[in-house]
This record gives sequence, C-alpha cells and structure tokens, in this order.
Amino acid sequence: MKTTGYAALNAETPLAPYSFDRRELRSDDVAIEILYCGVCHSDLHQTRSDWPGTIYPCVPGHEIVGRVIEVGGDVTRHKVGDAVAVGCLVDSCGHCDQCLAHEEQMCREGVTLTYNGRDRITGDVTYGGYSKHVVVREEFVLSIPEGLDLARAAPLLCAGITTYSPLRTWNAGPGSRVGVIGLGGLGHMAVKLAAGLGADVTVISRSDAKTADALALGADRVLVSTDAEAMAAAANAFDLIIDTVPVRHDLRPYMPLLDIDATLVIVGQLGLVDEISTLPLLMGRRRISGSPVGGIAETQEMLNFCAKKNILPECEMIAIQEINGAFERMEKADVRYRFVIDMATLEGPAAA
Repeated sequence: MKTTGYAALNAETPLAPYSFDRRELRSDDVAIEILYCGVCHSDLHQTRSDWPGTIYPCVPGHEIVGRVIEVGGDVTRHKVGDAVAVGCLVDSCGHCDQCLAHEEQMCREGVTLTYNGRDRITGDVTYGGYSKHVVVREEFVLSIPEGLDLARAAPLLCAGITTYSPLRTWNAGPGSRVGVIGLGGLGHMAVKLAAGLGADVTVISRSDAKTADALALGADRVLVSTDAEAMAAAANAFDLIIDTVPVRHDLRPYMPLLDIDATLVIVGQLGLVDEISTLPLLMGRRRISGSPVGGIAETQEMLNFCAKKNILPECEMIAIQEINGAFERMEKADVRYRFVIDMATLEGPAAA
C-alpha cells in the first residue's frame, strides 16, 4: 500500500512530505485510513534525536484515530467502516508473562513501537500516524466507543493512557488525594481523569497563573510550589502525585507532600533526576516510581471510561503543513493543551 506522510529526514531539518509503502496485509492485520493524529512531546524529542536511537527517515505519531478500510482474512475484532484507534504499541511477543497479563507495554522480548520501532517479522522500520494510512495487527487496534468525539480523541492514546494507567495502578478514586505536577498535555489529562475517577485533585504549579484553567479542568485547588508556607502546610497531603514535567527538575520539594506509604509517579521526564535525600523516603515509607503507557486492555478501558464520563483533551486542530510551527510552539509550552493534526489536510503525492 503506497501512502504519504510527513517525516524527519535527519535531526536538523524540518519535517517534510514523504512517500513510502505500508506492508501488504497479513491475515491478522487491519488497514486504517488515518483521520486525526495527536502531536506528542515524544514526537519532537524523537525526530530531533534528543533521545538515542532515532532511525531516519522518521515518521512520528502514536495518537492515531481513523476508520478501517480493509481487514485480513482472520480478523474478527474489527470490520470495514469501524472507528478505531492506535496508540504507542503495535505488537509484542504475545507469550511472555507480561503479555499474557495484558501488560504488553512491559513485554519481556521488547514491545514494537508505533514508530521508530522494528516490525517483529520483517525487521522493517515502523512509521507512525503523520500519514494517510497505517497497517496494524488487529490485537493492537482499539475500538472507539460510540459518542467519543473522533476529532478530540487522539491524544487519549498517549497522554490519556499515560496518566490513566498510574491512576488505576495506585487506586485513585473517591477518598484519595491526588496531586498533579504540571498542567500541560499530560497534566491536564491527569486532572480530568483523576477528577473523573472521583479523587480530590490538586494541581501543583510554580505560580498561580493557571489557577482558573486548573479549576475549569476539574481540579479542586492549586498549590504553588514556590510558596514555602503553602508547601509546608501541605505536608503529608497526598496519597499519589503524578509528575508530568517533561524536563529534568528537582524532586526534593515534593517528597514531604506525600503521606505515609504514598507514591510520586514520574510520567513526563526521561533521563537523569537531580540528587535526592533518602530521608523522607525512609521516614515516611514513601516511594518514587515511574509508569509508561498501559497495556491494550487498559487503554480500551480508558477509552470506554472517557466516553462514559465525556472526558476529552483540550485540543487545537492544525493542518499537517503547520507541524513544524507546532513543534516550535510546543517547545515554548504555547498550546492549550494538545495539538491534533487533521489528516484530511494531507492530500496529493509527496516527494520521495
């Protein structure tokens, strides 16, 4: 299947039109026409080689919403015309203990990423959702529940599940106290989802500039982390803190905020953290943890939950031709709160 998209040809140049072939359908494959694709901070980091291992050309995009246009002969879960989604994963070994436990993101043999990965059968590079079509093994294709707005659903496939998974793992719900550090693409979804689950939600921010936004998104209050008096008063105030900050930052101010046996979960930053003292961890039996995206079953659960609760990201729709400007704005945090590409704007032949 010949298709077209936008790719980074190297780390220094802007994304540009790119033509390539999708694989022929295997018996368990689903071919999807992509309608919308979310723009994730990961896309920027990967295409600019901020993270190691970028394979060029790189077609990013792992927040995909589309419609089924063809299915393999053995496919039973999806049919032509279905509204479907694809997230960060497109394959795994299927037989290790983690895959059998529906934790495909933890696959012992290594999960196959939607882009910048390697096909498990051919070894070919995987290309993502900044394109007109994608071909995915049926088990990794998610159903879009009726009533969920297709134009706004795409960021749920990364930002949504990245924050939903730790909320579910650490049992956020009525009676639990959740803090969310940062109110960007991940943070605003953490607020909406935690509130939807019934938790008491506090946004932890360096200033009170986003107070109105935080309250509108469902937070109960804002805690200003630069206010020493307010931080001291909030000691032991949280059962769970979701840290969505995407860059290196100091974790020490947040440790005293955790109650006994409470956890701070890092979902935003990849890389080194500043030196911390073990004293607040030992004395409060507190934990620092991390969490990637969830498995396929949990991601479907999240989509169903969002449809039931009418939880959707706040999105700014762009044309694919605006993607490089969107990357620049994203670096400046100049988006509220996620860009989504309308893939109908990707028309005509692309340069090889």
